[in-house]
Amino acid sequence: MARKTKQQALATRQHILDVALHLFSQQGVSATSLTEIAKAAGVTRGAIYWHFKNKSDLFTEIWELSESSIGELEIEYQAKFPDDPLSVLREILVHLLEATVTEERRRLLMEIIFHKCEFVGEMAVVQQAQSRLCLESYDRIEQILAHCIQAKMLPADLLTRRAAVIMRGFISGIMENWLFAPQSFDLHKEARSYVAILLETYQHCPTLRAPKV
Repeated sequence: MARKTKQQALATRQHILDVALHLFSQQGVSATSLTEIAKAAGVTRGAIYWHFKNKSDLFTEIWELSESSIGELEIEYQAKFPDDPLSVLREILVHLLEATVTEERRRLLMEIIFHKCEFVGEMAVVQQAQSRLCLESYDRIEQILAHCIQAKMLPADLLTRRAAVIMRGFISGIMENWLFAPQSFDLHKEARSYVAILLETYQHCPTLRAPKV
């Protein structure tokens, strides 16, 4: 009975997250209240507060779930491409771009982050959390790039922090522009080519190399 109750609680929590994600995407985060989320989810406000402290806590949970999926991708591709960290990196980036088109959850989340969320008022605390995740992301990217360098798949003098900043800006910019005007280019078709351009830049751009002493 206890196990069933725990499973039901987890199912309710996930249902609330799914409903909130759709409402945030439709109406924007600031314009969506917890009362509306509770009504759309078919639960009481008390049920919302049982699982989440407030709206910013709920939103942060949605974002962190998305971030954790990237770590799962890395494990999956490491098993698929052992001793080939550059292929692991390539496939993760391609997946992130393609999933923005093919996976509703990720597309909705990216729409919210780029176009439907103002980090003011009660959401200001979310910006702090996003800043922390951003810094952690740079560190994680640098680690992957370092593995590629150790495997002699990227230049030994690559400036990894600069490369990490460029990677986040490049991938985020492509997703943001496609979400704003999906008809402007075929992201799913071009995803692998965009990633190839980025990795070729790492191989050949002199400004990404440490100055020789």
